[in-house]
Amino acid sequence: MHELGIIIHISKTLKEVAEENEVTKIGSVTLEVGEVSGIVPEYLLDCWDYYRKKSDLLSESELRIETLPAVTMCENCKKTYPTVKFGRQCPYCKSDDTYLLTGNECSIKEMEAC
Repeated sequence: MHELGIIIHISKTLKEVAEENEVTKIGSVTLEVGEVSGIVPEYLLDCWDYYRKKSDLLSESELRIETLPAVTMCENCKKTYPTVKFGRQCPYCKSDDTYLLTGNECSIKEMEAC
């Protein structure tokens, strides 16, 4: 379960931002998590609930997760398509010359102070 490591890393970033902005309590954090990032949202939420109790800054905070769709780009026909539905092969021209455009991210979108 790498979700706990992700939460620890995110909490360090939140602490830095909070210190820079003189924030002493965070009410909520919104993460953008890619559909094919390999992160299990339920595990992330469980880890958040566990870890936030160890931090005065995060103790009363809520974690919100927004899922970003995975989108693949085809180099041959220059079209995009939903990765999860069609996989690596382009559904338009059947090319395997494709790459993931979005959907592998995990980033902090928003932090609300209380």
